[in-house]
Amino acid sequence: MVKRVVAAALVLVVSLGIALAVALSKRLEPLAEQAPEVLFVVERGDSLGRIAAGLEAARLVRDARAVSWLARFRGLAGSLRAGEYRLSATLSPGEILEQIAAGRVATWEVAIPEGFTAAMIAQRLEEAGLADAEAFLAVARDPDFAAELSLPADGLEGYLFPETYRLPRGQSPRAIARAMVEQFMRVWSELATAAEARGLTMHPAVTLASIVEKETGAPEERPLIASVFSNRLARRMRLESDPTVIYGIPDFDGNLRRRDLEDEGNPYNTYRIPALPPGPIASPGRAALAAVVEPAESDYLFFVSRNDGTHVFARSYAEHVRNVDHYQRRRRSR
Repeated sequence: MVKRVVAAALVLVVSLGIALAVALSKRLEPLAEQAPEVLFVVERGDSLGRIAAGLEAARLVRDARAVSWLARFRGLAGSLRAGEYRLSATLSPGEILEQIAAGRVATWEVAIPEGFTAAMIAQRLEEAGLADAEAFLAVARDPDFAAELSLPADGLEGYLFPETYRLPRGQSPRAIARAMVEQFMRVWSELATAAEARGLTMHPAVTLASIVEKETGAPEERPLIASVFSNRLARRMRLESDPTVIYGIPDFDGNLRRRDLEDEGNPYNTYRIPALPPGPIASPGRAALAAVVEPAESDYLFFVSRNDGTHVFARSYAEHVRNVDHYQRRRRSR
């Protein structure tokens, strides 16, 4: 009799175990066969219970308690990372937990064009919701951080490489800036040998490349523009570059005046200093950097805009004056 009772009890326990396993298995199946991705946020300090409840409330899983049990069973309870995640109800709770534990956070694309200054980059990042502009700019202007990144400069201007990045929200301004500088370093490593062959070190090369970047929007002109500036520097001539002057004017209003060109207090006024300015005036792209380390072979010393985005070049001042008269003064008199 006792044996029958024990056997019956075992059958009941096994049956209940199977039923519970089946029920749990059902609760750990994906909630839907088709569903869009949604953005799910795990806040810093969220408990496993809060995360599981949030997943259920967002209609991403069937049962928060089953999700909590699964996380503990797999040893993931203490590994869930804060961040924003793109999740779908087509994923199983196990897949969702693994994604959060691995920190595979959602990223957002932000394009940093060639020729952007650090201030412009800071504003672009803020518009994308990726960083506070003032906080990022403070990092970009921090000489100690520049030294930490082994840059030969007092800040990051010119070294925040223009590129399309995919960044998660919540990254610190320092982390974002570091990623941009690291991208610059990867590009520079490909050009360093050519720069050394010309006797160019990093900072002067980046400074000159930033001027080339700002002087022309025509890619094919960059090597010629670089050759003009290289020729002028070799002859100890002033660069006389408007973009450098503009960079050194606080709150520039868009109107470059004669007094600006005569301002000896502007350290970026290349109409007054017979050398490169103290540092870059923007972030040059790879093409501008390459143009500086391998400029075109020319004896040009001057160029003037054709007013269509391209320039006409001259070897002598007299030829340059004729070009200015043709393309600028005549245009103003129309």
